Amino acid sequence: MKDFSWRIPVVGLVLLVAVIYIIPTFKPGWWPNKQINLGLDLQGGMHLVLEVKTEKAVESTLERIRNELRGYFRDDQIRHRGIDYSGKKSLSVKLLDAGDTEKVEELLKKNYGDVEILSSALDNGVQTLQIGLTDEWTEQIKKQATEQALETIRNRIDQFGVTEPDIRVLGERRIQIQLPGIQDTERAKELIGKTALLEFKLLDDEHDLASALDGNVPPGSEILYQAVDSDTETAAAQKQPYLVKKRTLMTGEYLTDARVQIDSQFNEPYVAIDFDRKGARIFERVTDENVKKRLAIVLDNKVYSAPTIQEKIPGGSARITGSFNAQEAHDLAIVLRAGSLPAPVEIIEERTVGPSLGHDSITKGLYSMLVGGILVLIFMFAYYKGAGLIADFVLILNILLIAGGLAAFGATLTLPGIAGIILTIGMAVDANVLIFERIREEMRLGKTPIASITNGFDRASLTILDANVTTLIAALVLFQFGTGPVKGFAVTLSLGVLASLFTALVISRLIFDYLYISVRVKSLSI
Repeated sequence: MKDFSWRIPVVGLVLLVAVIYIIPTFKPGWWPNKQINLGLDLQGGMHLVLEVKTEKAVESTLERIRNELRGYFRDDQIRHRGIDYSGKKSLSVKLLDAGDTEKVEELLKKNYGDVEILSSALDNGVQTLQIGLTDEWTEQIKKQATEQALETIRNRIDQFGVTEPDIRVLGERRIQIQLPGIQDTERAKELIGKTALLEFKLLDDEHDLASALDGNVPPGSEILYQAVDSDTETAAAQKQPYLVKKRTLMTGEYLTDARVQIDSQFNEPYVAIDFDRKGARIFERVTDENVKKRLAIVLDNKVYSAPTIQEKIPGGSARITGSFNAQEAHDLAIVLRAGSLPAPVEIIEERTVGPSLGHDSITKGLYSMLVGGILVLIFMFAYYKGAGLIADFVLILNILLIAGGLAAFGATLTLPGIAGIILTIGMAVDANVLIFERIREEMRLGKTPIASITNGFDRASLTILDANVTTLIAALVLFQFGTGPVKGFAVTLSLGVLASLFTALVISRLIFDYLYISVRVKSLSI
C-alpha cells in the first residue's frame, strides 16, 4: 500500500490555491485581489519611443560649471571680464591679469578633473582661456542623462498607476515605453514628457516690464509667462508676463516630498513641497536675503506663482499655487516627487493599440489553444485508452496551474505568452507519453500492472526531469535577456514546465496508485 497521507493534501492545496488566484480574473475584487494582467497586444494601450536630448544635459552641465566658476573666482579674487559660452561644450574666460592663469588651472584640477584648458591667448592685456569638457566626460554625461531619464520616467509611470509597464533603453539615447490599458493618452504623454525643472528666481522689479515686452529686455533678465489651465478657451489671453532674473537662486534638486493639499480659504488645490536639510538652509537664506521681494516659482520656464517674501521662511516648506485643477495638481506632485528629467525628451514614435485589436488577438489565441488542446486530448484517448483519459485530466489541471501561476505572480499575458501555453500543452503530454511507453515495455516483459506502473514511473522520471530542466534553463535565459514579447513567452513557458513536472510526476502517479493499489483495478488500459 502506498501512503497517500501527504500526497493528497499537497495536491489538493496546490489546486485550491490556483483556483483562488484565478477567480479574481473572472470576478474582480475577489481576495486576494490579483488577476492575470493582459499585455499591450491583448488589451490595447500606448506605445511610445522617446529621444533624450542629451546635448541639453551637456549644456546644463556647462551652465552649472559657469555659475560655479564665478563663485570660485570671487572667492580666490581672480579678476575677469566675463565667462561666456564658446561652442556647445566650452567656455571662454577673459582674465584681466595673465598671471591668474595658473590659479585657474589649479582651480580646475581641484574641482573638475574632466575640465581642461583647450587654448590660451593674450590680446591687449586680456588673457582669454578656452575651457572645455573632455570627450570622455561629455559621453559620460550623455549616457547618464539617458539612464536618469529612464529611472525618472519609470518612477512617474509607477505613481501614475499603470499595471505592468514595459520601459527600456533603445540604443544610446532612446527610450521605449509600452503602457497597457492606458485610456487618457494625452495625460500620459504630458506626464512623461514634462521636464519638471523647478527653479526659484527673483522678479526684476528694477526695470519696466512694458519696455521689456517691446524688445528692450535688460541684461541678466528674461520674460516668462504664467502657467494657465490649458483647457481654458481664453488661456492665451490669461498668460501674464513676468520679467524674471535669469539667475537661479535654488532648484528642485533638494525636494524630498510633494503632495496635493486644499486651500481652506479659497478651496483650491495647491502643491505643498518639502526640502531636505541642505535645501531648507538654502531656502531660509534666500528668503532672509530677499524680504519684501517677489520670488517666482518657475517650472519648465512657466511661472506658477510669484508671491512676495514677507519674512524669512525656516523649516524647508513651500507651496506652489496656480490655476490648475485637482488632477493637474496631482500630476504636478508626481513629476516633482519623481524628479526632473536631466534633459528634455521628444516623442519620435507613437502608436495606440485599440482594445478591439486586443480582443481579436485574445479570441484567436484562445481558439488556437482550444483546437490544439482538443486534438491532443483526442489523440491521447485514442492511443492510450484509459491511461490517455488520465493524461487528459492531468492536462486540464496543468492549464489550471499555469493560469493560477500567472495570476499569483502578477505576470502579464501577451500573445507570445499564449503561444507559450500552447507549446506547454504538447510538452505536458510528452512526459505522460514517456511514462506510458515505459509502462508498456514493462507489461511486455510479463510484469503485473502494479509493478509495470511502479517501474514505468521510476525509470521515466529521470528522463523527464532532464528534458524539462534544460527547457527551464533556456526559458530563464530568454526571460533575463529577452525583450517584452520574448519575456512573455518565457514566463508562460517556465510556468508550463514546472506545472507539467508536478502534474506528470505527482498527480498522474497519485491517480494510478489510487486506482491500482487502493481500489485494486485488475486490468491496465494503456
